Amino acid sequence: MFRTALLRSARSASRQVAQKSGAIARPASQSFLLSQSRFAPSAFQAVRCYSATAGLDKPEVEGRIVDLLKNFDKVTDPSKLTPTSHFANDLGLDSLDTVEVVMAIEEEFSIEIPDKEADAIHSVDKAVEYILAQPDGQSQLQEHYYEVDTNPNPAH
Repeated sequence: MFRTALLRSARSASRQVAQKSGAIARPASQSFLLSQSRFAPSAFQAVRCYSATAGLDKPEVEGRIVDLLKNFDKVTDPSKLTPTSHFANDLGLDSLDTVEVVMAIEEEFSIEIPDKEADAIHSVDKAVEYILAQPDGQSQLQEHYYEVDTNPNPAH
């Protein structure tokens, strides 16, 4: 429900931005120096590097899920929250509340849990196991840019 509203607002915002983009003023003819600079080597060039983050470990995932449940309105007794707490038996959540918790976990970890797997998540430890089993939960590829001095004889 919340996800649908969020997606609709994002789509409408992107349409409005796309419609408002205007023309860019460009010179009618390029000068000789400007065209020459395309072929001249630059003193600094951007280098693209990739690296994988260390990923999420079990205590971090457990902590984030427990914090999420502490802030959930339907959890009346936060002292019952443990890494093995069952959503219905220990926390008193009904099936609709469990669906809301799974959706909140999806948002927290930026993943999408298919309905079949979501039906099997009924406790904190099952949620932790699912998150750690996902490739997105283990590591995320990050892209870094660095400027490298390519000039062999810098003038100082």
